[in-house]
Amino acid sequence: MFVKRCIGFVLLAGLLLSKLAFASNLLVMGDSLSAAHNMRPEAGWVSLLENQLSETYPEIKVINASVSGETTQGGLARFDKLLSAHQPRWVILELGANDALRGYPLDQTTQNLETMIKQARQADAKVLLVGNQIPQNYGKRYTEMFFNLYKDIAEEYELAYVPFMLEGVALDKSLMQNDGLHPNQDGQPIVLENIYPHLEPLLIKSD
Repeated sequence: MFVKRCIGFVLLAGLLLSKLAFASNLLVMGDSLSAAHNMRPEAGWVSLLENQLSETYPEIKVINASVSGETTQGGLARFDKLLSAHQPRWVILELGANDALRGYPLDQTTQNLETMIKQARQADAKVLLVGNQIPQNYGKRYTEMFFNLYKDIAEEYELAYVPFMLEGVALDKSLMQNDGLHPNQDGQPIVLENIYPHLEPLLIKSD
């Protein structure tokens, strides 16, 4: 009887370890656009993504490390520890808008994003780069340079890439909060619709 119990325990432990081995983490590294700014966390697009994945990819755990006001410099400072702690198979990298809104040099933003991409790859994580736009009152040249830096990085590193996460949302006042910068609760599902088609191929390739 004792031997049977030991065998049963070993089999159960092996099954649990097997499930843990197949568990996969997806790390979202973003700013207020991914941190459900000014609304309940469960209303944000990251939580909506988690709900969707629970049905199609139940083994995937979503870790939202997004922080309102985060810059690429702040994200880079936290990133290595997050990679070590969570060992994600995928990283959604959505940073840079606050750099641009503060008028930071875009070459520094580019360098910070590239460093994070390299760190993610060293940790064997696939990266989805999420692009954004800033208001035109920052000047045509600067806004175009900011928008294009994501495309340039995606091409350089052959990344999956979302050109503009707020496509179909940013210019619709009914989908935006009063600040004109953040989607409201009605806009969040559309944000997810913009992102998910670029994410799912990464998940399929990792099956």
